[in-house]
Amino acid sequence: MVYLKEFSLVSENNENIILSEEKRTYFHNQYPFRIFPKKEFKDIKFSDVTILYGGNGSGKSTILNIIANKLNCDGSFGVHGEMMMKYLEHCKFETSMEYFEEAKIIRSDDVFDYISNIRRINNRGFSQREMSFREYFDNKDKTIDDMNDYQNLKNSIDAKRKSASNYVRSRVFDKDVKEQSNGESALMYFVSEIKENSLYLLDEPENSMSAAMQLKLTKFLEESARFFNCQFIIATHSPFLLGMTGATIYDLDSVPPTQKNFWELENMKLYYDFFKQNSAKFEQK
Repeated sequence: MVYLKEFSLVSENNENIILSEEKRTYFHNQYPFRIFPKKEFKDIKFSDVTILYGGNGSGKSTILNIIANKLNCDGSFGVHGEMMMKYLEHCKFETSMEYFEEAKIIRSDDVFDYISNIRRINNRGFSQREMSFREYFDNKDKTIDDMNDYQNLKNSIDAKRKSASNYVRSRVFDKDVKEQSNGESALMYFVSEIKENSLYLLDEPENSMSAAMQLKLTKFLEESARFFNCQFIIATHSPFLLGMTGATIYDLDSVPPTQKNFWELENMKLYYDFFKQNSAKFEQK
């Protein structure tokens, strides 16, 4: 489903006019001016899945930030940089008439924060397990004479009936969370955050994910776009995400940025050459 059809950045001519109208002659930071005119990049047309590809400094994250602020997406940082508001005033966009539930930007930092929270839960759970193990062995051989001491009596009976692992497991919460790797936790974050009928801007979502997890994320995003009416605009250089079925890919490393197939991208050619040169090793029986 296409909710955002087109977005126009500020042209070089308009940038010159806007900056010339500024009374001041010194700018502490012109961001995001002077980034895209030299790339000759102005109009972006979107499909169900649109990928902004390029190396560090290519501007792919900046474009997501501009779009997020212009559309007032959930998760946007709000306008920042002394010239951002002026730049946004001159950006234009076109949406379809389709209703969408939410528009949200998800950055790699959001995923890392989620993983950090999981780690804090894990650390707290580790302390709880340590305490529960000590409690188990304290209670296992303990004789409770006072029948009015219900809690100690209950703990003593539990310790005698259960193994140490079952005793601890019954007292420590978030068991399933503790068994997740960083990549699994990251995937779980996207599964929990992405809803039907919505527009999402994803900034390098593959960070912290292994190849196997990136493949699972790719399948999840493909299915969300195909069956659950989601639209994705993704900044990435993951080969798995770049290979998403039907994705429109803008190569921001080229001037001007052009739409390409994933197998035409420079990085993908490097992957291909590497595996082709080493194909015999993979084909050994």
